[in-house]
Amino acid sequence: MVYLTIAVLCSVAVSVLLKILRQKNIDIRQTIVAGYPVACLLTWLLLKPDISGMSALGSAWGVIVALGVMLPAVFIILGRAIESVGMVATDAAQRLSLIIPIVASFLLFGELITGTHILGLALGFLALAALVYRPQHAEISQQAKRTPLWLFGVWAGYGIIDILFKQVAKQGTAFPLTLFVSFGLAGFLLLIYLLVTRVRWQGNALAAGLLLGALNTGNIYAYVRAHQVMHDSPSIVFTGMNVGVIAVATLIGVGVFKEHLNRINVLGLSLAICCVALLFLA
Repeated sequence: MVYLTIAVLCSVAVSVLLKILRQKNIDIRQTIVAGYPVACLLTWLLLKPDISGMSALGSAWGVIVALGVMLPAVFIILGRAIESVGMVATDAAQRLSLIIPIVASFLLFGELITGTHILGLALGFLALAALVYRPQHAEISQQAKRTPLWLFGVWAGYGIIDILFKQVAKQGTAFPLTLFVSFGLAGFLLLIYLLVTRVRWQGNALAAGLLLGALNTGNIYAYVRAHQVMHDSPSIVFTGMNVGVIAVATLIGVGVFKEHLNRINVLGLSLAICCVALLFLA
């Protein structure tokens, strides 16, 4: 349970860091690009990827390139969602992204769907609708109008990334090497983009990247280790991770950052927890 607890805390800490950076008007793109060298270094030290397997990546490169693009893009969208709607709803939407690989397994990979799956998926979509709900006012700001789009981006982005990692695993590519190469490519592509757009570099944004890289890698490493240590209880790890993130994010978002949740949003959080439990136990 120690590794599972660390994974939950690191995941929520990423959202807390991004929220603070957005509040201080710090360019999180620079924070993200500075975080990838740290992530690569820690992946090298903790997971020990076998570089000699680079030549065997083969057809996996298409998926790895997609990951290189998606990883920084989703981080940026995550930051915008946290700014628009808060970390509580954003982290819940991120956890509900498990709906996408599950639907893909039915539609693309021929797995059988059960009644429990259908109920879980229905609860998930209801939860998303409840999380993005905002009371109607006479005047709605442009940022408020974009709120559903940012949350949808978080949900869809993390779901697609999950599918990409599953595809890499099916091709037999070692996970540590895939993670190492994907982190390196993501940092390189984002750096090129920032250089081309002639960004004005911020020292505090780059410094924050050191922490972001450590938290991101810590989350992944602890989650993998939790599955290894509790290999006989994968349902506990999966459900504990998703429900734990939603619960801790809610406590910090409401208790520390004073985020406001209306009754429909609270209902959405409850539905999200039920969705996670049903889909994994189905």
